[in-house]
Amino acid sequence: MFEIERYVKTREKEWNEFVEKSKNGTFLFNRQYMDYHEERFTDHSLMFRRDGKLYALLPANVKDGTLYSHQGLTYGGLVTGTETRTVHVMEMIRTMNGMLKSEGIERVVYKAVPSIYHRVPAEEDLYAIHRECSYRITERDVSSAIRQDMPLKWKKDRRHGLKKASDDGIKVEKSDDFEGFWEILSDNLMLNHDAKPVHSADEIRLLNSRFPQNIMLYTSTRGNEMLGGCVVFVTAQVVHTQYIAATKNGKKNGAVDIIIDYLLNKEFPDCTYFDFGKSTEKHCEMLNENLIYQKEGFGGRAVCYDTYEWTL
Repeated sequence: MFEIERYVKTREKEWNEFVEKSKNGTFLFNRQYMDYHEERFTDHSLMFRRDGKLYALLPANVKDGTLYSHQGLTYGGLVTGTETRTVHVMEMIRTMNGMLKSEGIERVVYKAVPSIYHRVPAEEDLYAIHRECSYRITERDVSSAIRQDMPLKWKKDRRHGLKKASDDGIKVEKSDDFEGFWEILSDNLMLNHDAKPVHSADEIRLLNSRFPQNIMLYTSTRGNEMLGGCVVFVTAQVVHTQYIAATKNGKKNGAVDIIIDYLLNKEFPDCTYFDFGKSTEKHCEMLNENLIYQKEGFGGRAVCYDTYEWTL
């Protein structure tokens, strides 16, 4: 039988230790990451106990009668340990639905952790919601990932960009000039998408200070000029390109191509997956074909990020 409790700050150490040992948790579920923007969300994270022992976590927030898992995270389903059993997760979901309904919550919006992030297979939750919830898939975003032990050949234009950057003497290095890169990134997003980065420069620097081995910036430069950059989020299974951008000159001279080559072949050659992130927009209703063409040009192939919804 399961007991469910709301997360409170005094449980932070226990929460973080469970994430660290879990089979599908990443540093994004560490409270030092989740809570950097806590003022934007009403936290409703849950801790599941079986026979008094912590068994699973659900990073979540609540808004307008809906439980979300979690609106401040790219993904955020159940975080489970190696002892997790499918029948137990089914029981957990039933118990959770009953508890949420008794609290007046009417709907659940659930983002599962994509399988490429699992250190051990962890899709018990997907079977459980299939059995216990009359759900529908409301969003299916498409990302592009490389499996590093089976890399695909780069497209001709990507290889040409890499050669041009190398011939022009463009260098790649790890950098802490987040502010300089944020100027390039912000200009790109505003010009091409009329948008801003999810994180501000101050926020990404704060998160980098908390997770220096997980959040890093790599830049391509010629002389003293920054031509491009890439912020990566590094987890046990995946190196994820959170932000990529280049100046006008950088785009002409392969500034991004040479960074990706450096990351794949020199900095993270042993990572299991290299994930370029989503190419879908407007809640997955539009595919940015130019963006996914670039990612597939590096050998990335489709990984879906699904969002499920059910009424209580």
